[in-house]
Amino acid sequence: MSERISKKRSPATNLGYGELLRSNRSFRFLWLGQVVSQMGDWFDTIAVYTIALRLTGSSRSVALIMVARFLPSVVMGPLSGVVADRFSRRSIMIASDLVRAVVVLGFLFVRRPDQMWLIYVLTVLQLAFSTFFEPAKTAAIPSIVSPRELLAANAIAGVTWSVMLTLGAAIGGFIAGWFGTNAAFVLDSMTFIASALLISTVHFPKRAERDRTKLTIGKALGITDTIEGGHYVRHRPRVFAYLMVKPAWGIGGGILTLLAVFGERVFPVGGKTATGIGVLFTARGIGTAFGPIVARRWAGETRRQMQIAIGIAFLIGGTFYFAFAVSRSFAFALLFLAIAHCGGSILWVFSTVLLQQNVEDQFRGRMFAAEMALVTLTMAASNYLVGELMDRFGFSPRVVTAGVGAFFLLPGLIWFATEKRWDRKDLFAAPAITKPEELKAAALETEHFEI
Repeated sequence: MSERISKKRSPATNLGYGELLRSNRSFRFLWLGQVVSQMGDWFDTIAVYTIALRLTGSSRSVALIMVARFLPSVVMGPLSGVVADRFSRRSIMIASDLVRAVVVLGFLFVRRPDQMWLIYVLTVLQLAFSTFFEPAKTAAIPSIVSPRELLAANAIAGVTWSVMLTLGAAIGGFIAGWFGTNAAFVLDSMTFIASALLISTVHFPKRAERDRTKLTIGKALGITDTIEGGHYVRHRPRVFAYLMVKPAWGIGGGILTLLAVFGERVFPVGGKTATGIGVLFTARGIGTAFGPIVARRWAGETRRQMQIAIGIAFLIGGTFYFAFAVSRSFAFALLFLAIAHCGGSILWVFSTVLLQQNVEDQFRGRMFAAEMALVTLTMAASNYLVGELMDRFGFSPRVVTAGVGAFFLLPGLIWFATEKRWDRKDLFAAPAITKPEELKAAALETEHFEI
């Protein structure tokens, strides 16, 4: 227990990031696993986009890769959440890393345009196992940090993702451009192995045993647990609102396809597509790194402050995506892109913290798996639509990006318009429900109240 609770300080005092990493060994090693794994992820991402554009010359191929990256979360999401709530989250993360280390080596065999199908298959497999890793990791964080450390821990995770995006995209673009894509894939495989070794040293507290119930087909397939999670959200409007933040953010997910196209057609660096894509993704990473740090100091750490910051973050993202679309200066385009993703990282980190604070441990895996499934569904749809608008209907990348920015303002406006209503309704939310008979009773009570 002493590892989880750092030195006593005033609750009003912000916990330092360095202090958390020094005092909490379990979180430190989980974080180090994230560092090496996500660095490799970006080597892989830049290399895959580069191969697709080189073999096909079509922005639709990049959009289809995006769909292949997002589809597994939609299909496997419900099952991954049930698994994260039933079994050892540590074992799930290690197994996922080791399998992905093997899968990414399959990209080494892609050589010809008629082998593009292999890229899609391998991408689906890689992201399918990521679907099991991420909910387990996010659900596990509150069990290895104290409540006062929770926001700092998620801010570190968010900043780390951004820094790894920045370094990984820059270094990955350089490696793919100068040493070839094969080097990037081999390095990515090695980082998954390193991540598994680091996570194997983390100690997670023993979780409370689940109630023993009769095994049914629905129970075995995870259907019963998934329905139970749906009832849990239904009776908690605030949890539902937090759950929808990232899916709403996914509306602007088509920007990822657009960045690849911008790197090829609008802002190639030194005439190299891979380097252009890498620089744009680097700017995106810089913005996402600053978002949680700035928002934590500017907005504060209370529930109300984080909710306001989420609404503002949507408006920042939409405004600066539009500015990026119309900018003719590469320097200003990079600046606007960074600011837009600063807003995106704020809503990402704050919504994660609010969910962790408001969802009980026995439901946490299902909530984060459902969130991942929903956000990837909206992002897949957004990326596919972006590709079709450019290839089939002939819209320029700038016009499509401007449209994404304008549409991205909508979730922020809805957030502010509905916030008081769902926040007030949540006062009548039921406590944690874990048994079928309790779910049925709660449903009857809720229906009576609404009438």
